Amino acid sequence: MTKALITGITGQDGSYLADLLLEKGYEVHGIIRRASTFNTSRIDHLYADPHINGVRLFLHYGDLSDSVNLVKLLYDLKPDEIYHLAAQSHVRVSFDIPEYTSDVTGVGTVRILEAMRETGIKPRFYQASSSEMFGKAQAIPQTETTPFWPRSPYAVAKVFSYWATINYRESYGLHASNGILFNHESPRRGETFVTRKITRAVAAIKYGLQNELFLGNLEAKRDWGYAPEFVEGMWRIVQQDTPDDFVLATNETHTVREFVQAAFAHADLDWQEFVKHDQRYERPAEVELLIGNPAKAKKVLEWEPKVRFKELVEIMVEADLEALSKSTAREHLGRMP
Repeated sequence: MTKALITGITGQDGSYLADLLLEKGYEVHGIIRRASTFNTSRIDHLYADPHINGVRLFLHYGDLSDSVNLVKLLYDLKPDEIYHLAAQSHVRVSFDIPEYTSDVTGVGTVRILEAMRETGIKPRFYQASSSEMFGKAQAIPQTETTPFWPRSPYAVAKVFSYWATINYRESYGLHASNGILFNHESPRRGETFVTRKITRAVAAIKYGLQNELFLGNLEAKRDWGYAPEFVEGMWRIVQQDTPDDFVLATNETHTVREFVQAAFAHADLDWQEFVKHDQRYERPAEVELLIGNPAKAKKVLEWEPKVRFKELVEIMVEADLEALSKSTAREHLGRMP
């Protein structure tokens, strides 16, 4: 039985990846941070399956800032594959906490790579790189050879992790690969990220629980895909005999305004009645246009996205409408200040 370790298993990508790997018969281990409240809601459904509970899914406390713990975990688990997804991943927030973002999102990757080298194990390693590394894009569309121009502390940290992964691959012969993933969304997306913030607001407005939605730059263009498809791409990258780096994207770009329009229209609402601009949500340095060309992934991995923009928006709006249609969810939201 193949054994995989996922950092960030409680996040959007980590939870979908856990779903996928368990379906493929893996034994899955995940690292979670200790917190005073439960933060496993995205993977709680896995414990409802008697064939999984206590058999093939295991969670371990740990933190990317604790190298000793990481070394101990790898010694104990000896995973065949490591998917490194954990990070402080909110771009706007990274401007507010740049040192923490650099430590966790950047140096945290080196801590895992060093743990692999220290233990002497030889797992296949996947590093979650980001389209934000392209920042002030130097080519359209962006590919694996496009130069990086990061425009946030988060993006800078991701560039550091990207090159650290390549350095350890070339210096120590590790099977270490980067997946440069463009924006990928789903109903499991965190509520502070712009796409989920929009679809959640649409549902709340539809049910009369919210009157306004405050957003920043509506003209930023992004390449948006569907998260479950992208985690399959991660898995395919790791299965390659030779480690390499791949762009995963849809090769389409849409503005935040278009996402807003599509989301409100799906709920038969006029977005202009509810959406307001708030300067606080603007970034100090904006990334205006991201669009990726996944030609290499299509050729080598036989991977390409199927869910396109309009369908993605509809999936997310429908999920939030359904969630708020349940009385307990509506009551909870109604009590929020």
